[in-house]
Amino acid sequence: MEKEEQNNKPKSPALAPPALPWKTRFAISIASTVTDASRRGNGTVNRRLLKFLEITAPPNPNPINGVKTSDITVDPSRNLWFRIFVPTDHGSEILPVIAFFHGGGFVYLSPDNKSYDAVCRRFARKVPAIVVSVNYRLAPEYKYPAQYDDCFDVVKFLDEDSDRRKFLPENVDLSSCFLVGDSAGANIAHHVAKRACEYNFAKLKVPG
Repeated sequence: MEKEEQNNKPKSPALAPPALPWKTRFAISIASTVTDASRRGNGTVNRRLLKFLEITAPPNPNPINGVKTSDITVDPSRNLWFRIFVPTDHGSEILPVIAFFHGGGFVYLSPDNKSYDAVCRRFARKVPAIVVSVNYRLAPEYKYPAQYDDCFDVVKFLDEDSDRRKFLPENVDLSSCFLVGDSAGANIAHHVAKRACEYNFAKLKVPG
């Protein structure tokens, strides 16, 4: 009898997954089209076509929405550089550092991609924090562990470079460096954090 009553109970309607905004769907569609067009049948990537299709944002020393940016070279032999985002409305506050590693399946995108430039600019303004977005070498041209090596080397560069005051503001707090990543970049953040735990930094500390 109890089973019959349970079976007769009205079932709650299944919840539909939330719909993505049309702008997000459009952006994903465009990104998928570009990556599909640039990928060759043998697994290599047509970088020339990708560069032509990708929308990038240049660094700007003049503040835009309260954030100025510049590109800093770490090692020109492997095109290792980062874009630094400095909020200009928080000069009197001590600010942490966010080391950001972009996504793209280890194969696509870069810190000057317009979307990632906007994301890091927002982090810098809203947290607020000094954001360092790393341009690491991409697969399949550069295989594992090149991506992990590049990103960890940038973190070490922040700690070791004697000229860091040329690009880091006076109010930066190197003892509060947080590792953040999107998609493949989150995987990189995990591995960089593991290496950071085993490395003896002079000033820099990675609490998270």
